[in-house]
Formats: sequence, C-alpha cells, structure tokens
Amino acid sequence: MPTFNLKLPPPFEDAVKSMEREIMRFLVRSTGDRDDAMDLFQETWLRAYRAYPTLQSEDGLRPWIFRIASNLCRNRARDRMRRGRVISNESADSESESIERRAAHHLNGGPEGALHLKRSIARLPGKQGQALMMRKFAGLEYAEIGTALNCSAESARACVYQALKKLRIEE
Repeated sequence: MPTFNLKLPPPFEDAVKSMEREIMRFLVRSTGDRDDAMDLFQETWLRAYRAYPTLQSEDGLRPWIFRIASNLCRNRARDRMRRGRVISNESADSESESIERRAAHHLNGGPEGALHLKRSIARLPGKQGQALMMRKFAGLEYAEIGTALNCSAESARACVYQALKKLRIEE
C-alpha cells in the first residue's frame, strides 16, 4: 500500500503570521479601500479559522486562503452593484496615495503613471484583475491562482495573459 508524505498544515496562528501581510495587500489592491480591506481581512481569517480543521495538507494552504479572500471580494463587489450604491473613495485617499507612491517608484513614471496603472487594473474583468494581482503582486504560481479562483492553472495563465494584453493596449 503506497504511503503519502502529506505535510500537515501548521498551527492556525503560524498560518496567519506567515500570510497576513500578503493577504492584506491583496485585499487593499482588490477593493481600493482600506476600510473594506480590513473588514474582508477579518472575515477571511474568521472563515479560514472555522474551516481550518478540514484542511488536509500544507500544500493547499496558500491558494485556499487566497480563494477565501477572492470570493469575499467578489461577493462584496456584487453586493455593491446590486444595491447600486456609489462608493466614496474619501476613506481610501491615504492608502491610495501610498499605493501610488510605491507603484511610481517601481514604474519610474511618477505618480501619474502609478495612478494610470491602478485605474487600468481596476477596469479589468474580475478574474483577470484578480489573477494578475495574485501573480504579479502576491507571487502566486498559476496552479495556486487556479485553485484560488476555482479554475485550472491554464485558465489562470490565460487570465493573466489577457489582463497584460489589455493593459498593453491601453498604453
């Protein structure tokens, strides 16, 4: 009978410590609003905590957490669209400026280039924008992105490709 070397997931607290920063960055980038991101951050970890005992292996931990966060972002956006509310960006101004400064530093295009990039990513269709952020900002592999977005690794790769293609067209 074959034996499998499955590594059990780390204690929940260790999982939180190892991924909390990248999950928060992903949520801030996905929502564009620090307050929304904080709400979704707490909800992500609450849902993960409740379901953590069912996780069988450490291998699926990272995409599993990203899937929870991604689904919560999608649900939030769908709820907002359904209600037809106008989302105010006033509370996100300081976080937006910080993101823009970091992006500008990397782009060498100044704040205008960073603002353009942020707006362009925000206009991408749901899975494309999320896949791009997971790949380029969080450093996930395509298989992990596929797991997080509930699609194949090939579909995740295609989403990132299409997103990059659309961003290049906008230049």
